[in-house]
Amino acid sequence: MPADYLPILIHILALAGVAVLIIVLSALFGPNKPSPDKLDVYECGVPPLAGSRVRMSVKFYVIAVLFVLFDVEVIFMYPWAVIFKRFLTQAPVAIALAMGFFLFILVVGLLFEWKRGALEWD
Repeated sequence: MPADYLPILIHILALAGVAVLIIVLSALFGPNKPSPDKLDVYECGVPPLAGSRVRMSVKFYVIAVLFVLFDVEVIFMYPWAVIFKRFLTQAPVAIALAMGFFLFILVVGLLFEWKRGALEWD
């Protein structure tokens, strides 16, 4: 049984070797001319307006977490949509109820967040 995993192990080792080789070659042969402009902080193409210790509003993080949460829930709908046509002939009511329940929970959560003001940006 462990011999079945030998090709995967060889592949992982080869990929790690290529990654290390690229990093080493880049360090050896790549240009290295640091300047104050190159060493300055750069984020999203805009120079920073404040220092790194500026306090951020908690609302920013709440919106970010909610976005990730709903984004992951949408990802769970893709497999359902792919197999929907196949199961339509076998159990159409069961599969529709399962996704309906999932969407109901999703909408209830969204309405709860909306009512609590989590989506308001001040």
